Amino acid sequence: MPAQGKWRRESARVLLTDEHDRLLLFRFRVDPDASDSGHGWCTPGGGVEDEETLAEAAARELREETGLAVQPRALGAAVAETSGYADVGWAEGIFRDVFFHLRVTAHQVDVTGLKANERRYHAGHRWWHVADLAATDETVYPFGLAELTAGLVSGHVPAEPVRLRWHH
Repeated sequence: MPAQGKWRRESARVLLTDEHDRLLLFRFRVDPDASDSGHGWCTPGGGVEDEETLAEAAARELREETGLAVQPRALGAAVAETSGYADVGWAEGIFRDVFFHLRVTAHQVDVTGLKANERRYHAGHRWWHVADLAATDETVYPFGLAELTAGLVSGHVPAEPVRLRWHH
């Protein structure tokens, strides 16, 4: 939790796109102990650790969750953020997610760096074409991701982070 104490959890996430205008998303189980709890899709990323900047946390999470090692400065400035109340079982309060964008020519995802608790929730990954992302009936977090990704892959980088609607 940041020193100011405003957020119960602050996370840094990466919108990882490839040369085919696809976005990498992870499929996760809502409740790994209940087979009928459903699933959703989210970007690589996770909590900011003590003394980390948002970009450092995003780069660390990207390496742990996808096997892709990048310097934090390669992520540039944040492109989006969302925040709101959530009760996710292991934590309750105001959460904030900050998103960076990184485009790669290609990447073979390696999830061997996932932590044990992350493996419980992880249910696969997929590179999504923007059109498929916009048309899906599946739950994708954060809301508004298809529109944001369409702009990013077409070269539009927002001057300030876009505010996305909270998902809980």
